[in-house]
Amino acid sequence: MEFILENFMYEATKIFLLPVLVLIVSFFTYSLFQLGVFMMEIYQRRKYSKNYEEGLKTKIFTTIKGYAISSFSYKNSMYDSDKLELFAYEQLEKIAITTKLTPMLGLVATMIPMGPALKSLADGNVQGVSENLAIAFSAVVVALISASISYVIYSVRKRWYAKEILDIVEIKNETPIG
Repeated sequence: MEFILENFMYEATKIFLLPVLVLIVSFFTYSLFQLGVFMMEIYQRRKYSKNYEEGLKTKIFTTIKGYAISSFSYKNSMYDSDKLELFAYEQLEKIAITTKLTPMLGLVATMIPMGPALKSLADGNVQGVSENLAIAFSAVVVALISASISYVIYSVRKRWYAKEILDIVEIKNETPIG
């Protein structure tokens, strides 16, 4: 019974390799796409920073490219920090998932080929060991690069969004009502 269970687990894990590799490549592609979007955001924030600073001074915001939270606040006449934070979390959710899930998938993609590699080693098949280890290490490298890119983007955007929310809430609290 134990042998049957072990053999089942061995065969079942091999089924997961292709989907995990596809997910890693998908997350890597998404990270590269987000890197391009992020670079454009950096450009826009630098280009329109004077407009943002002017909005802070005059307490009048408009839609400003590169300033997602402020633009959302203006478009929706929303100044509630909880709702703005919720919007910020929604904007960060996909990149946060990429940051956290990709290293896990990289580990899975490393471990799955290790079983066949060890079996090939036991059988004296050096080429089988080499092929499986190449898959294992390539997958983890791509996964870690993807996670690194997405982590930097997530961290910087989180700081940007927090600063914008703070600015909006401070302006709301300074502006007399009525």
